Amino acid sequence: MPELPEVETTRRGLEPWLVGKRVRKVLVAEPRLRWPVDPQLPALLQGRTLLAIERRAKYLLFRFKHGTLIGHLGMSGSMRITKPQDETRKHDHVYIEFSRARQLRFHDPRRFGFLLWTEQDPALHPRLRKLGPEPLGPAFDGSTLADAARGRRVAAKSLLMDPAVVVGVGNIYANEALFRAGIRPSRPAGRIARARWDRLAVEVRKVLASAIEQGGTTLRDFLGSDGEPGYFVQQLQVYDRGGEPCRRCEGTVRRTVIGQRATYFCPGCQT
Repeated sequence: MPELPEVETTRRGLEPWLVGKRVRKVLVAEPRLRWPVDPQLPALLQGRTLLAIERRAKYLLFRFKHGTLIGHLGMSGSMRITKPQDETRKHDHVYIEFSRARQLRFHDPRRFGFLLWTEQDPALHPRLRKLGPEPLGPAFDGSTLADAARGRRVAAKSLLMDPAVVVGVGNIYANEALFRAGIRPSRPAGRIARARWDRLAVEVRKVLASAIEQGGTTLRDFLGSDGEPGYFVQQLQVYDRGGEPCRRCEGTVRRTVIGQRATYFCPGCQT
């Protein structure tokens, strides 16, 4: 599933090609995504100029003067830049053609992603309005996590992945940040000292920034907007390495399940 670094990589890849360009036409080949594509979307976008592409959590915000197109990649989705005459692929569901012969294609084999149009402030949209702070923004630090953890028995990993606490820290990067901070994923959040939350906040920033620099992590079928894979997978310390040697000590990486998600940790390095 594309996580924050993959979504930010996509945003950065699309921005220089599309911002400031006018929409020539829109083709919806398959409207049955997670939520149906608005049948008025072609008419809403045709002739309009894209002003900006922003990211909020794992959502892409395509800003127009009269509204915003909110995009989510779901479990297996991607957005890429093509030329209109390029060969189509199976599961290319929505085509947005811009001036200067550039086309944005929304590709999603599982159709868990979506494109939603809103004329209101997207921050007020039901999908976004209850989200916590951005992990790479100034509002996120150790106190964010410590305050949310106070008096709670929930596992540290579950708290870190709660979008009401902090957005965009998905399963891969939660595993990696907890390892770097030396915190066992199953430790009750309310029993973690403030200094350890401070360190975890720093490691969350570092692991996400590093992943963005390397284009995200390639797992299954994620590709960036240019069709190229991300390379952060080469730096994974624990994720998907159950039974393998820890790269920091002589122990063995273990696999368990927390919150119905595969969880990886080193018993020697994480307490």
